[in-house]
Amino acid sequence: MTLDAGAQHVLNLIKEAKRPAFNTLTPAEAREVSAASRRVMQPDPPEVALVEDLKCPGPDGKIRLRRYRGIGTDPDAALPCLVYMHGGGWVIGDLDSHDQVCRRLANLTGASVIAIDYRLAPEHRYPAAVEDSAAAYRYICSKAKRLGIDRTRIAVGGDSAGGNLAAVLALMALHGELPMPDYQVLFYPVTDMAGNPPSYDRFTEGLVLTRDVMKWFIAHYLGPKKKGIDWRASPLRAPSLAGLPPAFLMTAGVDPLVDEGIAYAKRLDEEGVNVTHVHVADQIHACLTMGRFIPKSDLVLQHAAASLRAHWGS
Repeated sequence: MTLDAGAQHVLNLIKEAKRPAFNTLTPAEAREVSAASRRVMQPDPPEVALVEDLKCPGPDGKIRLRRYRGIGTDPDAALPCLVYMHGGGWVIGDLDSHDQVCRRLANLTGASVIAIDYRLAPEHRYPAAVEDSAAAYRYICSKAKRLGIDRTRIAVGGDSAGGNLAAVLALMALHGELPMPDYQVLFYPVTDMAGNPPSYDRFTEGLVLTRDVMKWFIAHYLGPKKKGIDWRASPLRAPSLAGLPPAFLMTAGVDPLVDEGIAYAKRLDEEGVNVTHVHVADQIHACLTMGRFIPKSDLVLQHAAASLRAHWGS
């Protein structure tokens, strides 16, 4: 498969720099390598109307949040809001790793974005990330007026592991455990940690995310005794998706997660959920956080934002 030129350039840079694969590192080392790469791979963060760091109560102490309002928005308006969970395999990533993406989405939607800094594995294994994300989402919904957002227009979203968490929050709402979001934004999400799709065996080397790296993430997140069958870990295994809110779902063609992402989009469609599935065949996993070298990643953000704006009527 022919890669996008920007994506190929990124892979060449990583190879030239001899950056070690995450699965050869400790979690702490992987976080350091990821943070160093971020400074190289991401564009400068765009100006927004507001950036505010907050905290909310969580099951194991305070959870950090970061609130954005898109540039040019009315400071007194109750804006629609995207609650965003960052990617990083539940092991790496934080509010800073996806700051540029959240700023861009806030500007493109003309809305608010609130990012959640959930606890990471292996220090805090499954279901800690789910519990933190759910607690923060519940808080955001309950404090909508104080946060300057429209309670009737709150979406959930995220990339990779964050896409997994967003899908799980929507399913929890379907089961009556949380307020129902009005939309889902899922960028190359993890949807099935208990399976071994063919795409795992197609992408085993030379990429940022390979089969072995993904299995390393899953092992740290689930621990040695968990198999990932519960839909709170693997939303593709939920008995029903009927009644979920509409979704924008993006898959990348050169990605071990592509098969399970496509399968989730297909199930959403078959079970009556309005889904916009965008498949970028020449793109790699994590491209959204490599925008300095992969300009096409911004087209994905633009498409997701346009879908949100159309849904929100804004």
